[in-house]
This record gives sequence, structure tokens and C-alpha cells, in this order.
Amino acid sequence: GNKSQDSGIAEMEELPVPHNIKISNITCDSFKISWDMDAKSKDRITHYFIDLNKKENKNSNKFKHKDVPTKLVAKAVPLPMTVRGHWFLSPRTEYTVAVQTASKQVDGDYVVSEWSEIIEFCTADYSKVHLTQLLEKAEVIAGRMLKLSVFYRNQHKEYFDYIREHHGNAMQPSVKDNSGSHGSPLSGQLSCNTEFNTGKPPQDSPYGRYRFEVAAEKLFNPNTNLYFGDFYCMYTAYHYVILVIAPVGSPGDEFCKQRLPQLNIKENKFLTCDEEDGVMVYHHAQDVILEVIYTDPVDLSLGTVAEITGHQLMSLSTANAKKDPSCKTCNISVGR
Repeated sequence: GNKSQDSGIAEMEELPVPHNIKISNITCDSFKISWDMDAKSKDRITHYFIDLNKKENKNSNKFKHKDVPTKLVAKAVPLPMTVRGHWFLSPRTEYTVAVQTASKQVDGDYVVSEWSEIIEFCTADYSKVHLTQLLEKAEVIAGRMLKLSVFYRNQHKEYFDYIREHHGNAMQPSVKDNSGSHGSPLSGQLSCNTEFNTGKPPQDSPYGRYRFEVAAEKLFNPNTNLYFGDFYCMYTAYHYVILVIAPVGSPGDEFCKQRLPQLNIKENKFLTCDEEDGVMVYHHAQDVILEVIYTDPVDLSLGTVAEITGHQLMSLSTANAKKDPSCKTCNISVGR
């Protein structure tokens, strides 16, 4: 072709195009990449060009920095090659990647191969190590402990009617929405937003005018384990901590054990359960809003369902809310 003649390297053999790309050892902010290529001209390769892009969806962040280079120029190291941190890879995010081989010339320019095919992959959730870093940050601001006696969940009347009709009166664990830290490995939730100092549920709610209220000991007791799930804010002054309560030995408990830092139920900075004079006593942190996820179905007969007198404050809803990536209090230096 004319192009190669113009650049004065018509004689050179074309560089091998990477094919059969494999991505492995994926974490929340790194991955390994390898590929096959023809042996021909292999010894001329000095560099690899890796083009990594977030797989765009319609709701992707409009403020994405367009000027962030997506192309990594890496020395031709033996494969597989580890890619980490160059782009602040976000956890649980879909990416596309393509590769070229390149040969650096005397004048500093590169001769490059054709691009490989484009591969898609998804980064992993936060590891326990990352969650432990978040946990330590959350402990700093949790504040003093106040007594509580009930957990509650607000929903619409239709929700409770549906539970009675279709689920034999038991609230099922639902898949947790996408609010909070993008890397949090959680699913299924029961809210316990005891965000007011009385330890009694507030009269207002963003989630519906009906409230299921249950005595704390019915869900949280020495037969349950407690895990830390997430710590985040949503461009506001207050912070949320997600905790998970799982009956010992249940599938939810096994899920959490592998993925989340476990807390001592008698002694932690967020939610405690201890016996005093034969009675279970409960405390919760004052300065964070707790969202408590219970991993098993909860029968409505364990508590009461009643209409609340207050307003439905949508502004307090955390449904699919995005974490503020610039907050120094609740971000760790991994991904976004």
C-alpha cells in the first residue's frame, strides 16, 4: 500500500496482529491480558498498545473526562501482562479492550500492527481488603451509640398485599439496587434506617406509606452473623453504612463469609446486640444512616404492618443513587 511506501518502510514485514486475546485474574482494579501472535517478525516488537474503554451505556456518566487517554503504551514484556491502576479501573464495570503490537523506530515514531479484535470483560467487586479499608473509614465517623428496639421497612401497600398473596406472607430477599459504592458485592435488603436519635423509626419515609416493624431480636441475635457491606455518601453531608445480618450457616451467611468483613455482634461501631440481665439490648451508631440487609425471607407475622402518619420524602431515597467519587471521607484509593 501507498501508506507504507510514504513512510519509507515498505521493505519491512508487517508486525503480527494479536489474536485469541485472553483476560484473566480480574480484580476490581486490575487484570491480566495475554494473546497469541505469529512468530514472524515477533523479535521486532518493542511495545504493546492497549486500548481500553468503558463499555458505553446510555446512562453512563455524562461528565466522563474525554481527554483521559485510553491507550496504554507498554513495553513488550512477557505475557500475560498485568494492567492495573493506569486508568483507575472501576469495580464491577464493563470494559472493551483491543491490542496492537508496535515497533519503536530510531526517530521515536512507532510502526504498529492492525488492531486485534475487541474483547469485552467486566471488572470484579471490591475484595475483602478494599471493604476493610472502607470499614476503617466508616468507623472513624460512626459516632456514639444509641439504643434501638425495632427494625423496619417502608413500602407501598401494594408491596405488602403482593407478599401476602404470592409469597405466603414472607418478604423475600430482593436483589439489592445499584446504590452506594459501585464495587460493593451485595444482594437482597431489609432497611433499618434508624436515622433519628430516638432509635424509633421516623414518621417520614421515601419508600412508601406502609411500614413493617419488627422487634430487633427477631432478626438480630446470637444465632446471626453480622457483616460490613459498604460505606458511601451521595453528594450530601450524611453517610450511609450498609450492614448484612445473616442467620448462621444459611446460604446468605456463606455468601457473606467469603466476601465481606465480619463484625463482632457484641462489639462494633455500628450495630450491637448484647445481653444485659437476661435481656437483649441493642445499640446503633448515631452519626451514620444504617441500611440493614437481612439475607433470609422475613415473615410478616413476626412484626406489624401499619400506615405511617408522615410524608413520603423522596429526597431521602437511596434507590440506585450514585456514590460521590470525590468525597474524601468514604472513598478509598481504588478505582472509582
